[in-house]
Amino acid sequence: MKYLISLCALCGLSAFGQPIKFPPSFEKLSKIAVESVDLNLDASMLKMGSGFLSNKKPDEAKAKDLVSKLKGIHIRSFEFDKPGLYQDSDVAELRAQFQAPEWSPMLSSVSNKQGKAKETVHMLIRTEKGQKTGFVIVAAEPKELTVVYIEGQINPDELGALGGNFGIPKIEAFHGTPQSSRKE
Repeated sequence: MKYLISLCALCGLSAFGQPIKFPPSFEKLSKIAVESVDLNLDASMLKMGSGFLSNKKPDEAKAKDLVSKLKGIHIRSFEFDKPGLYQDSDVAELRAQFQAPEWSPMLSSVSNKQGKAKETVHMLIRTEKGQKTGFVIVAAEPKELTVVYIEGQINPDELGALGGNFGIPKIEAFHGTPQSSRKE
């Protein structure tokens, strides 16, 4: 799931509309999670991070240019020691923000393997005045809940430039050859 989220995080598009708001229930979840991530990188923090990338290395230069167009990356992730510690109602307020016509589903994946609990991934794109203005992923497993929201202008053709930078693995689909292997 973590590699899927990394891949999906690469798919962020431009965000001119109002950013999503994380519900108060997420604060409660952070207190009962064994691991909790609350990441908020605004444009100035992203600019500072891109300062560590070299303009002399083509891949890093592309990533640096791409990051310069971002307004922010917002991630909330919770890992629990046992299933059932969060409920669908904990994310209902968040999901209520993704209403048509602005938000359109891009991917909806539900896994109900026999003997295993349900896993879901939902990716949505916000469109405003004909432009892609936001991207969000909500990934839920029995013991894990992750939301990724990326704001800023990104050309989908440039997404591969982020692979190998900022801790994001290189993705085969963007580079044509396997650059990382998935180990679970």
